[in-house]
Amino acid sequence: MNKRTIFFTIILIFAFTSSCNTIKTTSDTVVYYDKSNNRNLSINLTNGSGFNHPTYVIWAEDMEGNFMRTIFITKSFASGIYGYKMNSDSSWTSERGESYQPAALPYWTYKKGLIDGKYLIPSPEHPYVDAYSGATPKADFKFETTKENNKKSYRILLEVNQPWDWNKYWNNGKYTDSEAYKHSAQPSVIYSVTINKSDTTFYMNPIGHGDPKGESGKLFTDISTLTTAKNIFKELRIDLIK
Repeated sequence: MNKRTIFFTIILIFAFTSSCNTIKTTSDTVVYYDKSNNRNLSINLTNGSGFNHPTYVIWAEDMEGNFMRTIFITKSFASGIYGYKMNSDSSWTSERGESYQPAALPYWTYKKGLIDGKYLIPSPEHPYVDAYSGATPKADFKFETTKENNKKSYRILLEVNQPWDWNKYWNNGKYTDSEAYKHSAQPSVIYSVTINKSDTTFYMNPIGHGDPKGESGKLFTDISTLTTAKNIFKELRIDLIK
């Protein structure tokens, strides 16, 4: 790791740890919460049988599909520094290191717009800092935040991706010219739910998958070829806190 990467790593750790607080309530659930005095929205992620340190992001958009804000993003993707440095398209080392992953969260990547007006993918030099960020918990996860100050209904979405998650359809013989695909395998899964004023509990459901090569922000609605990728989470529930 060079001096420049170390410098940015230190800055990122400080920035991300100061952006949200973390408490471990039980051995089964890790709770992240922002510093708002009016936390009235609880996002609950229950791990499924396919969970293995995925990358994910949660955001809000209006009913027309316009991006509103990023609510939470895993620190590795937001910083461009991962817990395990990639050595090739199929192996990695045990040390932390920089990695470029355009196929990890492509739907959100194109929704959110450019970082610093120039860059799509976060990196140590140009991290994504416009959201609360934390490490991917091994246990179930809860994030408490403030709901959108919006009199109309809006949507909350989640995009999740797990590296090298191959299956019979998404195998290493597809897209052999794409390094981004080789890192991703099964593409990201996108979930969504509409938040209204009449209900207090909402469940997110899959609506499609992202671009397997990370070359566009297109939503692919056919998820019949996905297998273990659909089992990363067992349940995605949102509760309005009184």
